[in-house]
Amino acid sequence: MSRLGELGGKLNRGEVAIEFVKRRKIWYLITAVMLVISLGGLLGKGLYMGVEFQGGAVFTTPPTSISVEEARTEAQQSSGSDARVQRLGNDSLRITVTGLDSETSNKTREALAGKLGLETEQLDAELVGPSWGEQMTSKALTGMVIFLVLVTVYLSIAFEWRMALAALLALLHDLLITVGVYALVGFEVTPGTVVGVLTILGYSLYDTVVVFDKVNENTSRLGKDTRFTFAELANRGLNATVVRSVNTSIVALLPVGALLFIGAGLLGGGMLKDIALSLFIGLAAGTYSSIMIATPLVVDLKKTDSAAKAHDRRVLAKRAKAAKGEDVDQDDSEEPGGATAVSDDDPDDDAEEAPAAAGAGGRAGRAQGRGRAAGRRR
Repeated sequence: MSRLGELGGKLNRGEVAIEFVKRRKIWYLITAVMLVISLGGLLGKGLYMGVEFQGGAVFTTPPTSISVEEARTEAQQSSGSDARVQRLGNDSLRITVTGLDSETSNKTREALAGKLGLETEQLDAELVGPSWGEQMTSKALTGMVIFLVLVTVYLSIAFEWRMALAALLALLHDLLITVGVYALVGFEVTPGTVVGVLTILGYSLYDTVVVFDKVNENTSRLGKDTRFTFAELANRGLNATVVRSVNTSIVALLPVGALLFIGAGLLGGGMLKDIALSLFIGLAAGTYSSIMIATPLVVDLKKTDSAAKAHDRRVLAKRAKAAKGEDVDQDDSEEPGGATAVSDDDPDDDAEEAPAAAGAGGRAGRAQGRGRAAGRRR
């Protein structure tokens, strides 16, 4: 068995644990820094919307030795608008000029062909109206809103509203990180980008639901199992699925990375680049958020739940007795007195510091139980 598989087995059985929930303030800080950088790029440079959204013209040249910079300069001088040039795999050029109508497009085509030393007929032209781009934007936003509403309803029914809220915040994190990277890199936003973003939202949700399912299974014993606090039960559920999440993400990122760096970088595929970048950034952000953000947020939101707070107090009271060497009966922590014996504003952090004491208390309790049983036999 591989080392990663062996680690996954130990995590699933609870033999070892990675303290994701305990270190949640570190993850929150890292997340805040990434979001600030992304928002800075989004508000500073902004997104470069493609011709499909702004309207304009796309000119395609035959195979040519003209450089990308020369073609961009000629296109901007001919049209008076911003132009983007991309070399395709067969050495032809794709020149995109935004903000052109039909009449301006024809004039730009003639002037551009002349400056590039081509016949007008050799320069293929495709005109895209701005109304089509507005429809695309409207439909994309409508689809995203419907998706988020359905996700909220499903998670609220399948789990609870706290998990639904945490999943939505994780999805918004993935969306902002992906859009922010697009703004910082300066890639063109195309319909392929929209497809990629919607795809990563679905993937991120799937990964989060897998983690939440195990967390929900562990925390369903709340009030019955007084060995672990709510935060510890949630962390055990997260540990049981973390290797699966990482493996799934690596397998998904490898072909997407090949699509991005080989297909788009070496072969010059325009649409490949648009889809691949959003998928690559989104998949990585989705894996991070499902592990480092979603479950810790559920733990913090659960602090307002009276049942979870009472359960944590019982666990801490039982551990406090065990640490003092007092007798801990099996049902002692279920009594009202045990529930109020310890007062802690944030029991999760303290509870996570005392697993050894809990284990010692459990052994002491079992030893005393055997002594009482032997007395009854006499």
